[in-house]
Amino acid sequence: MFKTRNASHGLLAMFALMFSMNSTQAVEPTPVTTQSAAMGKILVVMTNHSAYPTRQDKTGLWFTELTEFYDVMQAAGLQMDFTSPEGGEIPLDDRSMKPIYLNADARKHLADPAFMARLKTTLPARSIDPSQYKAIYYTGGHGTMWDFPNNKDLKKISEQIYRQGGMVTAVCHGVAGLLPLQDDQGQPLISGRTVTGFSNTEEVLAGIKSQVPFLLQDELSKRGAHYKKALIPFTSYAVTDDRVITGQNPQSGGEVGKALLKRLNAGK
Repeated sequence: MFKTRNASHGLLAMFALMFSMNSTQAVEPTPVTTQSAAMGKILVVMTNHSAYPTRQDKTGLWFTELTEFYDVMQAAGLQMDFTSPEGGEIPLDDRSMKPIYLNADARKHLADPAFMARLKTTLPARSIDPSQYKAIYYTGGHGTMWDFPNNKDLKKISEQIYRQGGMVTAVCHGVAGLLPLQDDQGQPLISGRTVTGFSNTEEVLAGIKSQVPFLLQDELSKRGAHYKKALIPFTSYAVTDDRVITGQNPQSGGEVGKALLKRLNAGK
């Protein structure tokens, strides 16, 4: 199946072209007001992992999964801190840097020295004080499948944010960060919840199924989650279940941001 890699990449590019117009458009940020400050800061998590087992290209952060969410939060005047399992520089997924996957707003961020400097100086997860945050957002990229699920610091941070009434959110492969999370009874936090994340079908179409350590859709189901996905692959899709918000694929970062903002505005 995976000898037809070029065909798979062609299908992925076709879907990206079809639905790139659905990407979130950035708007001018609003100043930080008393109301937005009361909503709290958002902790944005990114991967440090860049290597596939056998592919020559590199994985890492899928860039628009950061920028589309970031633009929604920034427009609302919310503050964000950037963290990663080890801290420091974030690798960018090679394919996410291709023009077909970069919208105009993402290109503006790439050209912004201050924004890009933040991606070189992320806070190590071990240094984070969860009490400072109202929500955590796990960005995606295949690298997250290696360093998100087994990181004890990220697990501790997310569980405390949730216990203090905060929101746990993720997009695409970043949903792997939710796999180890447990509730107060020691059960999987996502058990019985409706969630989404990168689907098995999308993994095949992306041509990466032979490289990943597990299939995210399967692992979510194994933990008792009710997995849902969009009818058409690579279209924006997000699910809210109480204080857990998940997005399916790279097209869904903005939708996760909007859903989170709605809950924060409602004081949930």
